[in-house]
Amino acid sequence: MQVLHLDAGQEMRGGQLQCLALLETLGNGHTLLTPSDGPLMRVARERGIKTEPFSLMSLSAASRESDLVHAHCARSHTWAAALSQTPLVVSRRVAFPPKRSVLSRWKYGRPHRYIAVSDFVRRTLIEAEVPGERISVVYDGVRIPGRTASGDCIVAPLSDDPMKGNDLLAQAADLAGFRVRYSDDLERDLPTAGLLVYITRSEGLGSAALMAMAYGVPVVASNVGGLPEIVQDGETGIITENQPEAIADAVIRALRIRESLGTNARCAVEQRYSVEHMARNTKQAYEQVLGG
Repeated sequence: MQVLHLDAGQEMRGGQLQCLALLETLGNGHTLLTPSDGPLMRVARERGIKTEPFSLMSLSAASRESDLVHAHCARSHTWAAALSQTPLVVSRRVAFPPKRSVLSRWKYGRPHRYIAVSDFVRRTLIEAEVPGERISVVYDGVRIPGRTASGDCIVAPLSDDPMKGNDLLAQAADLAGFRVRYSDDLERDLPTAGLLVYITRSEGLGSAALMAMAYGVPVVASNVGGLPEIVQDGETGIITENQPEAIADAVIRALRIRESLGTNARCAVEQRYSVEHMARNTKQAYEQVLGG
């Protein structure tokens, strides 16, 4: 199976990290097109992934030599819908539904299959009139570190996105008297964390939560989007409503039982959310398109 992967992003965010993890795990037979000046190109080549510069000409030409095209971002979805010469699979990670314009209906009608990052995202696609039988739910996968975390820090992802809830978390911290380390590098900070607090107003899934769980770090997460699908309230973390008082109570509760939550969280990743699970389920989606 020859699969052409497209990612036109200029940043290294959750989608790009998942693309890298998928390509590393699937191995031979996969080629990535991505902007030559973007960080994904550099990292992919460092990791030995077959990578070529993304352009409309390279997309059109390379798709003719592929069995399948997999678009990993919205922009690459648009171009692949117009130019791909072979069946198209599209990853959908965002929590908001597609637009209802004529152009959007055309664009979202082109893919042979969608890979939704959560059941919540699957439902938003169905609401936009994408047939449910053309959607596969494939959760993000994370690598499981050799050691669990050993620390007491309360960590939260650093973000200036207004849809994220760090303003609510700051109010909760003032109410309950705890300190938060806002991290711009979770891989660096999670090994010394005791808790991850993931507060957001919108979320397709929340791969940072899975990363923390892999380290045995329990998660306090907002009751939005796909987060309640991966953070089991009272078992692998605590789900909270987006009010400062509720967040404060959730953090205090999680700290009291963090040892058992962390153990359960790591087990959940091993059983359901590893990179190997993600790659295997993605390959099954490809086979559904190709009839394999």
